[in-house]
This record gives sequence, structure tokens and C-alpha cells, in this order.
Amino acid sequence: MNDINHIDQKVASSPAARAVELTKTYGKGDAAVRALDNVSVEFERGRFTAVMGPSGSGKSTLMHCMAGLDSPTSGRSFVGGQEIDLLDDAGLTELRRDEIGFVFQSFNLVPTLTASENITLPSDLAGAKIDKAWFDYLVGALGIADRLSHRPSELSGGQQQRVACARALIRRPELIFADEPTGNLDSSSSGEVLGFLRSSVDEHGQSIVMVTHDPRGAAYADRVVFLADGRLVGELASPTADSVLELMMKLGN
Repeated sequence: MNDINHIDQKVASSPAARAVELTKTYGKGDAAVRALDNVSVEFERGRFTAVMGPSGSGKSTLMHCMAGLDSPTSGRSFVGGQEIDLLDDAGLTELRRDEIGFVFQSFNLVPTLTASENITLPSDLAGAKIDKAWFDYLVGALGIADRLSHRPSELSGGQQQRVACARALIRRPELIFADEPTGNLDSSSSGEVLGFLRSSVDEHGQSIVMVTHDPRGAAYADRVVFLADGRLVGELASPTADSVLELMMKLGN
């Protein structure tokens, strides 16, 4: 029993995700572009981390490589203790379905499905039973209980993103990757989505990694890491919008 407890504690203390010397190059020869340049970073469990940097800094590329949506040219990526670069297509599909939730700037909802069907899609694809109490909690917390029969075209941008947040969390994944989740939203809707992500960390122990360009959005995080030219160039703990903006100016962002 002690050995089992020791293993459980070791797993619990390991990062939710980490990258080891990740490099991603697009193109060849003189036309080659190095989107990631030997990046090593860890994202803690039960914490909200924002990733920032100028356009073309490698933010989304880093997230895509760490989530198994893209393959690095070299280096290694881990989700929990699983090295994702060693997984075959079936293993990657299973990992993304069961261990990771995704929230994208463009919502990525299925237009022919209702809000309810979009939310339960990951569970339906996995052939898993829906946790009704958790479903009810999510739609209540996100304020979309009265929109469940509507299709995406009948929802506002903020409502679509809240549906996407519920979909990302429906299977209680260990890790949520959010790529500019408020990029298409007004300030009020942005605040609602960011507040929900923050409470998911505080109340349910989720691990969230969010790519953003917005200092106010980054201020919801526990930690901000900064990329420039495909490299990690700085970080902040307990960020405020002002401290994020100040460091961005120092880094020439």
C-alpha cells in the first residue's frame, strides 16, 4: 500500500504537461522557418498558465505540439507521464479524447448539432455514459441551460464559446488547452469565459494552458510564460494586467 501511495503522490506532483527541447521547423533550406527553437517548459497540475508573445512567436505551435495536434521536428512532449510522441494515431486519438480538453478561438462546434449534442460529443464518440450531474453543473455555471436545444448559428459568440468550454470539460480531462479562447468575444463575454476557466482551476483542480495576446486575460492566470522568435524569454508569477504589459514592453513585444 505504501508503494501505491508513493506512486500516486509522484504522479500527482508531476507536471500536467511538459516540453523538452521542442523544435519545430517549417519548410527547408533558405525557406525554412523555425517556429519553435529548443523550448523546454513545464505546466503544473491544478494551475492556470497563460502563454504570451507577439504574432509568430510560436505560441500556438507550442500548444499544438504539446497537445498532439502537430508533431515537433525534434524534442519530446509529455502529458502527465505519457510521452505523446511515442503514440500511434489510435493512441493520440485516445489521449486527445480522454485526457485533454480543447477550447479554440473559432469555437469549432459542429453546426448541425444542438448545443447539448456538441457538449456531449466527446463522451458520445467514446461510447461513455454522460455524468448528468456534471453536465447540469457545467451548463448551469456557464449560463447556457436555456440554450441547449439551439444550434451554433442560433447562438451568440459568447454562448458558442461557453458551449465549447462545457464540451472541453464534459469528460473531466486532466488538462485543458485553450488557444485564444476570447479572441472573437467582446469584453463582457471574455470575462465570463475567463472567470469560468479560473473557477475550473480553483474549484475542480483543472490544469489549464491558455494562449492569449490579451494582458487582461493573462491576469486570470497563476503564471504567464513569454515566447519570442520561438524561444522562451521570460515568465511572471501572480500576474496583473499591468505587470504583464510592463514585461511585454521590456521584451519588445
